[in-house]
Order: sequence, then structure tokens, then C-alpha cells
Amino acid sequence: MTTPPADVSIVVPTFNEADNIHELLDRIAAALPSGTRAEVVFADDSTDHTCEVIEEAAAYCPLSVILHHRPVPEGGLGGAVVEGIARSSAPWIVVIDADLQHPPELIPELIARGRTSAAELVVASRYAAGGDRSGLAGGYRKLVSSTSTLVTKGLFPRALSGLTDPMSGFFAIRRTAVDRASTENEGLQPLGYKILLELAVRCLPRGIAEVPYTFGERHAGESKSTAKEGMRFLRHLITLRTADARARAIAFGLIGLSGFVPNLVLLWLLTTTGPALHYAPAEIIANQAGLLWNFALIDSLVYRNQRRHHRRSVRLLTFTAVGNADLVARIPLSALLITAGGMTAVPATALSMAIVFTARFLLVDRWLYRRALERTRTSPLHVAPERVPDPLPDPLG
Repeated sequence: MTTPPADVSIVVPTFNEADNIHELLDRIAAALPSGTRAEVVFADDSTDHTCEVIEEAAAYCPLSVILHHRPVPEGGLGGAVVEGIARSSAPWIVVIDADLQHPPELIPELIARGRTSAAELVVASRYAAGGDRSGLAGGYRKLVSSTSTLVTKGLFPRALSGLTDPMSGFFAIRRTAVDRASTENEGLQPLGYKILLELAVRCLPRGIAEVPYTFGERHAGESKSTAKEGMRFLRHLITLRTADARARAIAFGLIGLSGFVPNLVLLWLLTTTGPALHYAPAEIIANQAGLLWNFALIDSLVYRNQRRHHRRSVRLLTFTAVGNADLVARIPLSALLITAGGMTAVPATALSMAIVFTARFLLVDRWLYRRALERTRTSPLHVAPERVPDPLPDPLG
């Protein structure tokens, strides 16, 4: 007998949450209306006995339970959510933490709001009218949450328009919106624990609604909000913001300007201390310091998700070759603009710098990292069917 498809998939990322599993499943099962076909997908990165507890609890749970333990926790909590989504099957996907700070009783309201409003994304918000963030432990976490929300909304005003809590980890999203990230954008590239931001920016959901809720206190276990996760979040913001070519060009230019600092410092040292070098060889050497600085920032921030597709040494040599060609090309181009174009020195130099910068950006963006970008865009979101594990036995059949 074929099992009917699920109405809703509830994705739960877990990391050492053994003490929360039984109550979480009990409350999810009690919250869902009678007749709802639901599956709970655990995407687990635990190093304790959480997997064993999930298997034990599944034997008594009236819902279908799928357990996927990730051998490599790539992408942090966000990566776990994406892998959980890939192993789900329902048209509606609910993402909820396992620590019970997100009330499972709100799941039916999230789905109902999405159906009545035709929104593809429904977010449980701590900041909407009627919401409460009292479960955040201490003033520091509240300050971090508020600051992160303001910065994020400032960087993505269009994608997050009408969304008061882009840092929420509790939301419902239609599968059609998730699939859109694979076909129209660069696919999902999670990093850290703020997966909602990734989905809202890359999936471009058609319609966003919110449901206020009270963020409760953690039932058991430890918070996953650490300084390391904070740095991941900052890198993630940069990656998302530079997904657009125009934003990458701006970041490329700003990093290039910052490269003048190590360049000028080394030039000063080479020409004023010890046996001073002649300006020409000193400038060539100093230019390498600026290029190394630029490469380190551009490779680790702007193209972080593409760097794995080429050896770092190859990328560095190619980048420095393009940068040195830039230095060689500016002087002849300026001379040509002065002699053949009748321009004076200052505008000719400015125009040559703009032309050379544009050429350098296009070479780096479209050539050095081209294959990586193409591979990212064509990578499927969903895993192949044969890799989807069977659900744990459902005792109610």
C-alpha cells in the first residue's frame, strides 16, 4: 500500500539536543490538527546520543520521522536545514529549532496564514506586534539580535521588505519558492545558523506574511549562538550581498582601494630605510604587497563559495598576473589618450584607471571564477531519490 504524500514537512536541525527530542515530538504531534499528514525530518550534526534518542522517540510517535545524520556538518546549522529540506517531500516546509524556544503549537497557524494569504513565506516573528523576545538570555544577546536585524534589513531592503524578524529560525515556506533558488538564482549556499536570510534573499518568495510569537527559554542544552557563528554570519552577509555582479564590482573596487595602504607602506620602507631602492623596482615590489592584500580579501570574502574549484596557488598567480598587467597597461593607455585623444594628463589618467579597473574586474569575475559560478548555478537543490533515506517505522501505519 502506497503511503499518502505528506501535507507538511517539519525540518528540525539538531546538535546535541537529546534532552529535548521526546517533548518536541510530543508537542508537534499534539499541535497538528487531526488528519494532518506530516513528516518530521531531523538533520543531525550531534556528537552525543541524540540520534539514538530520535530513533527511540520515533517508535512511539504518530508522525513519520526521518533521521539524517550528517557525517560532515558542512555549512553549519543552515547547511543542516538545507539537507533536511532536500529529504522532505511536502508542499509546505516548516523549519523549527529543537530547543523548544520555538513553540510547536504555532505550526498550524503558520501554514494557515500562508494558505489564506497566498504568501510563499510565513515567518514567526519576535518583533511583530504581539511578539516577544524575552527568551533571549541577557542584554548582550538582545543587543546582538537587534543589531543583526538592523544591519541585515539595511543591506537587503527589497528582499526583506515587510519582514520584521529576518533572524528568525522559525518559519514556513512553500516548496515552490525553495525550488526557485535552483532554477532562477545561484542555488542555496548556507553558512551558519541564519538560514531564513538565505532563503528570503535567494528564493525571492512571492509574498511574505508574519505571525507574532513569544520566543521562549531554552528547555535543555546549550545555545548555538557563539562568536564563531557570529563571524560565519558576517561572512554570509558579504556573500549574499555580493551575489549581484554590480555589488561584486563595488566590493572589488573598495578592496582595491584598501590595497593602497600596504602598497604605500612598503614603498616608503623600501625607498627610505636601509639601502634605499630606486623608485621603479621599489614600486614593482610594493605593488605585489597590495595585490596580495587584495587577493586575500577578494578570494576569502567576495568569492568565498567559488575558491574550492581552483587551486589557491593558481588563483593567486593568475590574480597577480592580471594585477601587474594592470600596472603596465595604465601608462601606455594614458599616453595614447593624451597624444591621440587630445586629453590632458589628469583626465587621461583617470579614464585609463577606470578602463583598466573594468577590464581587471571582468577578467577576475568572468574568467578566473567563471567555472565555479556556472557550477553553482546549475547544482540541483534536491538530492537524488536513491539518496533519500527511508523514514523510521511509523507504528500507526
